[in-house]
Amino acid sequence: MAFLALGINHKTASVDVRERVAFTPEQLVEALQQLCRLTDSREAAILSTCNRSELYIEQDQISADTVLKWLADYHQLDLEELKSCAYIHEDDAAVRHMMRVAAGLDSLVLGEPQILGQLKSAYAVAREAGTVGPLLGRLFQATFNSAKQVRTDTAIGENPVSVAFAAVSLAKQIFSDLQRSQALLIGAGETITLVARHLHDLGVKRIVVANRTLERASLLAEQFGAHAVLLSDIPQELVHSDIVISSTASQLPILGKGAVESALKLRKHKPIFMVDIAVPRDIEPEVGELDDVYLYTVDDLHEVVAENLKSRQGAAQAAEELVSIGAEEFMVRLRELAAVDVLKAYRQQGERLRDEELQKALKMLANGGNPEDVLAQLARGLTNKLLHAPSVQLKKLSAEGRLDALAMAQELFALGEGSSHSSADKKS
Repeated sequence: MAFLALGINHKTASVDVRERVAFTPEQLVEALQQLCRLTDSREAAILSTCNRSELYIEQDQISADTVLKWLADYHQLDLEELKSCAYIHEDDAAVRHMMRVAAGLDSLVLGEPQILGQLKSAYAVAREAGTVGPLLGRLFQATFNSAKQVRTDTAIGENPVSVAFAAVSLAKQIFSDLQRSQALLIGAGETITLVARHLHDLGVKRIVVANRTLERASLLAEQFGAHAVLLSDIPQELVHSDIVISSTASQLPILGKGAVESALKLRKHKPIFMVDIAVPRDIEPEVGELDDVYLYTVDDLHEVVAENLKSRQGAAQAAEELVSIGAEEFMVRLRELAAVDVLKAYRQQGERLRDEELQKALKMLANGGNPEDVLAQLARGLTNKLLHAPSVQLKKLSAEGRLDALAMAQELFALGEGSSHSSADKKS
């Protein structure tokens, strides 16, 4: 049994690398099954968000290099480039890392709650793919419980702080009166929903939601009195939009330099503030070269985020302590379960030997054997059989100079000072 957490995130890799390592929802099931098949991983789950792509794996023996090579091959990346920005956590450290991620302690926005939902989705997809078994399943449940305790017992989740909130905060700094601005939101997922909520709370009257399907855009728009359009309507809406915030799962840019140039001419070069939260990016990087466009990516939000997080720093230490306790308790329980399996096998072996000797004794009695002799033979036979395998192994370990194993056997069979005293007492 060995746990492995391997991946990249916003701290170790640029948005350019992260978008190349990202998995689309459509890829996940096939990728998980391939990962288990080609890397000797017994269980696996994949978490892929705009800020991180991580693999959570259970193996007989850790082989991180094999997993890294699979990840590089799957995304057609240079292995050395991937190694330069990847991190690897094993066993206890892997458990602790996973719990820190779930609690929002490893996020761009400290304590952000969306990551827990994303982890739950990763778990659900892995179950669908058939790549989660008892061990990784237990780890996910312990992780969810740990994150819940952090939310309940600390102030890490207080004050609305998220990438969405950071984007809106930045817009607020640029536009003195947001109520007079029009916002175009591209996408209809959880992040855009948060953006819409923050803009609505700040009094933005005109919000347009553009999405691939009109139905989903309409469901979101109805919540905030917004207007829903299709992605194909973006060029027309762009002309009237002061704020553009995009977060979709598209693999190709949705908004190009030409469309923005055309909109700027019709706007008579009235500035547009843009935030591209998506990975891979929704807005072509070249758009940022245009005059009158202020384009920010996820990586540009660090300063805004840092300013909004001061109130959470105090709670972070308490959260870290809870995560450490949760990780330690999980590993203790897991090791206890491993001992249960060994004890069960040992007991079954002992019961099999007992039954064999008992059958011999019953046959001897049926053939008229002396009961005392039969009982003595039963005791000798059972003792010899129970001690045979440990005796052979102890002699072998002694011949190999494995004194540590001999000391462990002495502790295992309680052959310490207590036993010698009882022997001495009997002699006296």
